[in-house]
Parts: sequence; C-alpha cells; structure tokens
Amino acid sequence: MAYRLKYVVALASAFLLMLIVHTLACSIHSVNGNGLAPLFHDGDCLLVNRCSYGLRIRGNGLLPYSRLLKKPVQRGDIVAFTLPEGYPRGLMIARCSAVPGDTIRTLDGTMTVPGLVNCAKADHYWLESINQQNPIDSRHVGFVPESNIVGRVVTVLYNRKRLQLQ
Repeated sequence: MAYRLKYVVALASAFLLMLIVHTLACSIHSVNGNGLAPLFHDGDCLLVNRCSYGLRIRGNGLLPYSRLLKKPVQRGDIVAFTLPEGYPRGLMIARCSAVPGDTIRTLDGTMTVPGLVNCAKADHYWLESINQQNPIDSRHVGFVPESNIVGRVVTVLYNRKRLQLQ
C-alpha cells in the first residue's frame, strides 16, 4: 500500500505544479482560422506569457483587481486579451497600437499616432488586429482596459495542422 501511495503523491504533485504554472506563468492557445495572417496561421499553437505585465490578481468580488510587479504594455507588443462585457467570450490576439497618453486618429480603418482622440485614460489600450479583416478589435469595441489583457504572445510553438500532415 505504501509503495502505491508514493506514486499517487508524485502524480498529484506533478498535476498541481502543472496547474500552477498554467494559471500563473504561461499558457498555450491555438489559432483558429486565418484572421491573424500573415503573422499567425490556422493551427498555430501560441505560447502566452501570463506574467509579462505582472501577476494578475482577480478578486472576483472579494478583492479589487490588481497586478503584482506591474509592467506597462508597450506599443507594438502582441497581446492576448479578453473582450469587454457584452462581446463574445474567448481569447483574442492583437497588436498594441496606442498606450495611455497617446492620441490617435482613425480614417477608413487606418490608425495614426498621434491623432485627435485621446488615449490618455489610465490603463486603457488601443489594440488592433494583425489582419485588418479580423472581426473584433479596438476599432469595434473601443479602448481595452488593462484588466482584460492576459499576457504577451511569446512565440509559435508549433502548428498542429502541419504535424497532422506528416
């Protein structure tokens, strides 16, 4: 009985460690469709660093939202974020085009910095999709609060569709 217990403890410890790393440090998300082309393609599995802008603490009503060791999102970063309330759920990927303090102007879907509309509201970012045909980004939902930003996309790990072809 004791020899089985050590295997159960080892497996439970490994599962708990994996859960902690996935929740706090990094996660893997796959791209569905070609809405992020030419940078990311259908089937790409992306590594998202969840600690790149600080450790997110979501109070879920008990505590206010905050980040430990907070670092600002930089213009040009490719970030994973969730949409504000009232929009489809799920993780989106976009490039940060304007940070707090920037002014922007959009003309026919093209954004220029500096411009006329102020993005100075603290902790709100203008995120534009990599592919201009992507259906949802800041051009549709407005400024995205920092609390909706999950992390920075680090790299493409592999493409699951290319692996299936081999």
